[in-house]
Amino acid sequence: MKSQKINRLKVVLVENGKTGKWLAEQVGKNEATVSRWCSNKMQPYLDMLIKTASLLNVDPRQLIDSRSLNRYQ
Repeated sequence: MKSQKINRLKVVLVENGKTGKWLAEQVGKNEATVSRWCSNKMQPYLDMLIKTASLLNVDPRQLIDSRSLNRYQ
């Protein structure tokens, strides 16, 4: 089964000049957990997505791949 790219976290981190290590430190998570989020192997909870968006100064919707939302409508 092909993994679905639900979040854009990796892209937004790069656009903001930040690393997964930086994000892990900011949100108090293990680097491996953040790496799984960035590779879409698992997804952060909504509260963590909102916190991440705040840290990156972006709208939380920018962290979600809009094409993935269309699958559920």
